[in-house]
Amino acid sequence: MITQDSIEALKARLDIVDVVGSYVELKKAGANYKAPCPFHDEKSPSFVVSPSKGIYHCFGCGAGGDSIKFTMEYEKLNYPEALEKLADNYNFTLSYTDNKHNKPRSQVMDKLNEWYQNLLTSKQTALSYIKERGIYESSVEKFGIGYAPESDATVNYIKSQLFSMNEAVDMGVVGYDGGRNFARFIERITFPIHSANGSIVGFGGRTITGHQAKYVNSPETAFFNKSRLLYAYHHAKQTIHKTKEIIITEGYLDVIMLHQAGFTNAVATLGTALTLEHLPLLRKGEPRVVMAYDGDKAGRAAALKASRLLSAGGFNGGVVIFGDGLDPADMVNNGAVEELATMFRDAKPFIEFVLEEVLSLYDLRDPKARESCMQEGIAYLKTLSPLLQENYQTFLASRLGGLGVSPSLVKFGQAPANKNAPLMQKNTHKDMWELSLIKTVLEHPELIDQMLDALDPSLLQFHSREFLLSLEGKNDEPSIMAIAVDDQIKSLKDEESLKNELIAFLTKHYERELRKVNMQTAMSFEQKAFYIRKFRGKISKLKRGELVAFKD
Repeated sequence: MITQDSIEALKARLDIVDVVGSYVELKKAGANYKAPCPFHDEKSPSFVVSPSKGIYHCFGCGAGGDSIKFTMEYEKLNYPEALEKLADNYNFTLSYTDNKHNKPRSQVMDKLNEWYQNLLTSKQTALSYIKERGIYESSVEKFGIGYAPESDATVNYIKSQLFSMNEAVDMGVVGYDGGRNFARFIERITFPIHSANGSIVGFGGRTITGHQAKYVNSPETAFFNKSRLLYAYHHAKQTIHKTKEIIITEGYLDVIMLHQAGFTNAVATLGTALTLEHLPLLRKGEPRVVMAYDGDKAGRAAALKASRLLSAGGFNGGVVIFGDGLDPADMVNNGAVEELATMFRDAKPFIEFVLEEVLSLYDLRDPKARESCMQEGIAYLKTLSPLLQENYQTFLASRLGGLGVSPSLVKFGQAPANKNAPLMQKNTHKDMWELSLIKTVLEHPELIDQMLDALDPSLLQFHSREFLLSLEGKNDEPSIMAIAVDDQIKSLKDEESLKNELIAFLTKHYERELRKVNMQTAMSFEQKAFYIRKFRGKISKLKRGELVAFKD
């Protein structure tokens, strides 16, 4: 927490005209300054800044406050983020009650980025690649694109600027191995990655000399967590809050080209699928979320996982899948901007996308496969709110109805009893088990990491939505408060208890997955063999008492 003395000292440094004037063009009007209000549309200026009182006020919409309030509203930041943004701008060092943040923020990232940008201007192969991809010079400047040279040059530059190697290692721009330091980015075009408040926290790099890895990102550091960051969010957030829509793509170039084409609400995940940790950032402003992913297997799988996560979390939006080997950057470069706008507008809703993807995974000519498909579809619907379950139960029934499945069977808990179909049954013990997991999150947050290493929220059959809410800290949600006060629901109090429960649950889960793979006929022999080995290996480890990571 930032100390109150530190906050007051920062406030004393702030000039309201300087702060507001860095975002809005102010004109002198007597003792005050005026401008069109940045928070609502108007033609006649009704937005007034008073330097003597240190406040602003709009006589049109009523917005008002001090420099910190303006930064919060304009930048869409919370109070601590706004303080840190202003402190960075004024080169002011904040003090924190926990002491661990009290040293000045390192400037090595900013200096290195400036150097990378300067090097780009003389690197013809990098400039040729950028031009070939259709990136404008204005975008190179806006996104801070640069070029990282050979390792020794970077290490020597950092030393020449009097930064310590330990500092550079901590920030993730230098590594250490075999008794020597080495640069993390070598002969790559660089893309600085910013936090939501605009500070550089890492880099992405694209090879132009044939390195085995086409793209690399900074390693995880105290500042850089790729599962919480979205590339270019600091550029996009104004448009996101204005349009109430965010477009999420898979790559830096997609974002840059979409911004060039006017889609300035585009961002990208950082070489990873959308995660639970992204959700708090996505909830800011409650935008419609459009996932724009490639049509290859990896892209569709990522879109499916994201759609399960977002729909269970109650997000509105949909999925756009690109075919013919194209991606958003290609379409912008080909001049298909109107087509892109239509695709984003008509994105397939998350729930429909998930159900249709599930249907596509099975050979529905086979009765056993139809039964497994129905089970998986119903299990997914149970992660949604009751109203959505009701609506999409009909959707699933209509898709299966033409394949010899009676719509009357597509009901929660009304399928015939089958010992191999636990997803079809309303199992009170299983409900209570999932609820106990949620109560463990609420009462023993120190066990969350152990839980998430082995368990994905989508695996829960009955209470996935509540599980997500508890992980996000939404403790004021009625469903979470009900779990918290229910004495019949018991939490798991230690690591050993949690481990034993997870092993029992995951063993049953992977045994079901193994059965599903054995029943699929649309899968190639090589794929089938791979998944059979994978699931058998997990089951074997679990039966030996070892927890297995979900992502393995």
